[in-house]
Amino acid sequence: MELTISHWIYGLFTLLIIITMIFRKGVVLPTILGTFLVAWVYQGNIVDGFTAIFNANLVAAKELFNIFLIITFMVALLHSLKDLGADIRMIKPIEKFMVNGHVAFFVLIVVTYVISLFFWPTPAVPLICALLVPAAVRSGLPVMVAAMAVALAGQGMALSSDYIIQVAPGLSAKAAGVETASLVDQALILSFITGGIAIALAYFFNRKTIRLKNDPEIDQELATMQGMQKESTKKTESKYLPMWGKIFAVLVPVSMLVVMIFMISTKLNGGRMGGFEGGDGAAFIGGVAVILLLLSTVAFGQHRALDYISEHIIEGFVFAFKAMGPVIPIAGFFFLGSSDFAGSILSIGDGEPPALLFDLVKSSQSFLPQSALLAGFSILIIGIITGLDGSGFSGLPLTGALSGALAGGSIDPTTLAAIGQMGSIWTGGGTIIAWSSLVAVAGFCGVPVMDLVRKNFGPVMIGLVVSTLLAILIF
Repeated sequence: MELTISHWIYGLFTLLIIITMIFRKGVVLPTILGTFLVAWVYQGNIVDGFTAIFNANLVAAKELFNIFLIITFMVALLHSLKDLGADIRMIKPIEKFMVNGHVAFFVLIVVTYVISLFFWPTPAVPLICALLVPAAVRSGLPVMVAAMAVALAGQGMALSSDYIIQVAPGLSAKAAGVETASLVDQALILSFITGGIAIALAYFFNRKTIRLKNDPEIDQELATMQGMQKESTKKTESKYLPMWGKIFAVLVPVSMLVVMIFMISTKLNGGRMGGFEGGDGAAFIGGVAVILLLLSTVAFGQHRALDYISEHIIEGFVFAFKAMGPVIPIAGFFFLGSSDFAGSILSIGDGEPPALLFDLVKSSQSFLPQSALLAGFSILIIGIITGLDGSGFSGLPLTGALSGALAGGSIDPTTLAAIGQMGSIWTGGGTIIAWSSLVAVAGFCGVPVMDLVRKNFGPVMIGLVVSTLLAILIF
């Protein structure tokens, strides 16, 4: 494959962005500049470079807007529950199980993992972050550590195996030419190894930050997490505010529980299986949240609800864009490297769009070693690189195909495909890059997404290296 100058510029800026992230600096500037230069060189026209910047941000905004929208609705609902005093009542029973921050960390891990296995992490995030994370924070767990627990268990450990829905192993196995059943089992084992190590290290590195329940900083952190730093100035004409507070403290968690049970039942019973996976599941939860928002606003404001519901939705949008806005230009640059989006960004029309990122990876295929150890880590690195587009799934056909081509007597193609799947999904699925579904976790928890990336990076990379070593030795 012949690489062009635009390929090399794209690769150079990708490397520059990674180095910038390592040094804990903002990457918005290099991503915008990289988008401009790559488009200019590829099209040969500086005007196309300017238009590509706008198009890249527009494409990224379209792809990520479902996450922004679910954050908006859930934050708006939390504001309305605060008006009723239902937010405090809602989490009181859960706090009994979370006796301290240490226990809360592992409760979040288990619950997030189980829910994410059945209908992917995207719909699980609003459920967990709206109901369990506030209780965990009140028990003394820092909100950043709570966000790490949700991301590592859901976007990492559960999604990387995809043991129930099996979309990821199906893509990997088909491309590698192996049986899906055997790859599913290996991927499950590797996901447990990677996740177990990452979670253990995350707890070990942050255990000293866990506070006592009566720490005065907890209320402020909880308010910041929910985007509710200001006291409500809204007035109510309802004479039954305490009663409505109690009702919605029960209604909201029960509604979310019913949603979860319904979604799981459709999966187990083979009903509308495809309707509640990924984005559609989040849409279902978001719709329920909006109806709850409407009812709670009416209960609090009565005839003033016409104004209050608009205020809550505006507050939700402001919070979502303030927290997640910088992610859009970053995502735009990496979408430019994918053939699925490059055509729209470069305004190519009916022509064949480039696949800059994947072309760079494919061009290195002839240089990959035949040693089992080096082949395993080469596939892992390629999986991580392909995951940089923020999907996690788009690189699986490539890692699977390379696994089938590289496998020999020293290593099984199933093992290589499972390793590539770990690298791609732990990266693009949403644990160590900011322009993936990790933005939803950060948004609901009210933490800077880049800080969450830095916190996750070390534990996840160590987990991937160890799981790859063990895969080569065991399988």
